[in-house]
Amino acid sequence: MTDPRTPTDEEQPPTDGGEAPTDEEQPPTDRPTVLVPLEVLEGESLPNGTPDLLANAHVVLLGYHVLPEQTATEQAREQFGETAMSKLGEFAGALEAVGATVEKRLVFTHDKQTTVDRLIYEYDCLAVLVPNSAERVESVLVAVRGTVSVDRIARLVAGLFAGTGTAVTLYHVLGEGETDADVETLLNGVRSKLVERGMDEDAVEILIEGTEAPVDAIAGHGEAHDAVIMGETNPSVTTFIFGMPAEQVAERFLGPVLVVQRERPDATDASAE
Repeated sequence: MTDPRTPTDEEQPPTDGGEAPTDEEQPPTDRPTVLVPLEVLEGESLPNGTPDLLANAHVVLLGYHVLPEQTATEQAREQFGETAMSKLGEFAGALEAVGATVEKRLVFTHDKQTTVDRLIYEYDCLAVLVPNSAERVESVLVAVRGTVSVDRIARLVAGLFAGTGTAVTLYHVLGEGETDADVETLLNGVRSKLVERGMDEDAVEILIEGTEAPVDAIAGHGEAHDAVIMGETNPSVTTFIFGMPAEQVAERFLGPVLVVQRERPDATDASAE
């Protein structure tokens, strides 16, 4: 498998509109880093409600454009780069106006998924946004599963919503062999971590149910909320983000979905050295 941090022959890294942060330019540690991919030259814009959702985040704003195999990235950059960066600047301004910090990247590529995965590694993104509109951000459904550490979920949720008055529902679908008591212990642990990070305990509810169609259930419950947060479940980051089930949830829910990323193995290895 190609290392997603290593650009393919089709991609032009660091010259694509921004650099990965240096040691002297790291984002504030209390802000969760969220990747927001937008296909800017295809008319995709920053959806309504996104600035409010990410007001407390450090946003990596990725403008990407997928090229035909025969088209050189340098040619596309010369022709469309200025227009695309102008749009990214406009979107960044809307995010910064509500308090977010923003880094912009522009990529002309033949492989969208590899590009997204590479930037998740470069910027150590805690989550990726599947962008949809939201009229407001007053209530969030957080689908908790065992595939992403509760610490990472708590970092994202509290980082975005602590002190905002946003209501949070921690939701879990019972798996085979799980009991209500086991899951209550899990979710109460997540709630405790959120409270430790500044969330109001009364603003965090718990919901547990059994269902054979978790994607449908998450999307259905999401209709009573303004945004959904869920962890990635597939070892392939990009398959999950742009395939199933996050995109299915986003299509049915029609609101923004934040996909919490697993900690990457190389990050764990590096911290142990």
